[in-house]
Parts: sequence; C-alpha cells; structure tokens
Amino acid sequence: MQHILSSWFVQGMVKATSDMWLKGWDERNGGNISLRLLPEDIAPYQKDFYAEPRHEVLSQSMPQLANHYFIVTGSGKFFRNVQLNPAENLVVLQVNGDGTGYRILWGLNKGGLPTSELAAHFQSHIVRMGVSAGKDRVIMHCHATNLIALSYVLELKNEVFTRELWEGSTECLVVFPDGVGIVPWMVPGTDGIGVCTAEQMQHHSLVLWPFHGIFGTGPTLDDAFGLIDTAEKSAEIMVKVRSMGGKKQTISSEELVALGKRFGVTPMASAVNL
Repeated sequence: MQHILSSWFVQGMVKATSDMWLKGWDERNGGNISLRLLPEDIAPYQKDFYAEPRHEVLSQSMPQLANHYFIVTGSGKFFRNVQLNPAENLVVLQVNGDGTGYRILWGLNKGGLPTSELAAHFQSHIVRMGVSAGKDRVIMHCHATNLIALSYVLELKNEVFTRELWEGSTECLVVFPDGVGIVPWMVPGTDGIGVCTAEQMQHHSLVLWPFHGIFGTGPTLDDAFGLIDTAEKSAEIMVKVRSMGGKKQTISSEELVALGKRFGVTPMASAVNL
C-alpha cells in the first residue's frame, strides 16, 4: 500500500510550493495554497490519518463546505521547507458536518494550524464551486513581485489593471479573459478580506490585494500556478516598460477584440472599452 506522502496531491503541493518559492513569490512564510479533495482522492490513504483527529472551530460557519476535504499549507510555514518535510508543513483536513469547524486528519505533525487565510480560501472556494460547476478546486495566494509593484502606480480599478496586463503580453487576454479583480487594502487574515475576495472571485479568476499579493484559482495546481505566472510575467514586462519611459505603441482595443474572436473567449468588456 502506498503512503500518503506519495499521493498525487501531496506531491503536487510539494512541487507547487517549491516552484513558487523559486520564483521569489513566497518569502519566509508568505503565501498559502488550498486544494479541495474528493472522497476518492483520500480514500486510499485513510490508514495514514490520525487515530484521534484534532478538531478546530472556524471563525464563521460555512455549511456549503460541510464534509469536504482539503489539503492546505500550514500557518507560519515556509514554502521552501515543504519539500523537506511535507508532513510538518502541510495539512489534510475535513470540514465537519455542519460547517462550523474542521478535523485535522494528517500533517502538521509538530503542531500548528492551517494558513491564517483559511477563511478567505474557504469563502473563495464556495464561490468558485458555484461559478465553475465544481471544476475549480485550487485557491493559490502569493506575493508576486511585479504585480505588487504595479499596484503602487496603476489606478486600482479592475478594468485599468486588466488592460495593462493584457497589453503587456498577447497571451494574457486568452489566459484570463475575465480580467483581474481588485479589493481595497485590508488587514489580512480577517473574515472581511475573505468576503471582499470572494465577491471578486464571482467574476474574476485573479484577485489582487494591493501592496500585498495576488489570488488565483483553477481546476488544478498547474492551472492556478500558470495563471499567476502569466499575469506576473506581463507585470514584469510593464514594470520594465515604465522604467524605460513608457509605451510608444501597444495592443489596440480592436486587436484585443480580434484576439478574443480567434481564441473563442469573451474578454472583459470594460477593459476592452478603455
């Protein structure tokens, strides 16, 4: 029998956290990831679960997630260390039957809790489950350097930020035609910022926390990582363009419309019409 350490979801989290740290997006204990698991994902590994799981209370009831399983990064854990000791830095948990708390089934073997942004993750999971008919299973948060840098110089409006990234790289409109949502600066780790993030997740697969970082979602860890990576690459280009004196030419609205038609996506209208 295989051990849970060899499961696709533990190995996937090891790869994602390692890749994100190598990108420079997750210094110290910055960033967090949650992946919603299906019963069939965890069924082969129940022998590895704690005999007496620890129970923790959620800051607010989330009955929509009752009995759902997740693998999540731990609070205060360094992404660079996940590959060295997944059982210390990751946690598999199950929300209880009424959504008021959760049981720690595996991981955090030296103590601790899931990410302090668990409420924000759960609120966004609920929204994306509805928006994607259950396909989106990942919420990924990191401190992507150039996206943060742009939040200091661009007007903090969804359509303005989206248009800048679309113009930064041709593939961006195809990868995130729904654009970028932005929440006002708020204290992280609170229910309030989770509510605002989830509201933006109703319409956008990328949500920016100005001066802090980015949230991305998708069906798989690769999809969420690739989404953030694409946006961050464009942000890096636009940071360099601004440092060289700004744009002399760029992609036009007409060209963005043509791009959407070619790849069969419907771009965010307010960003096209700027």
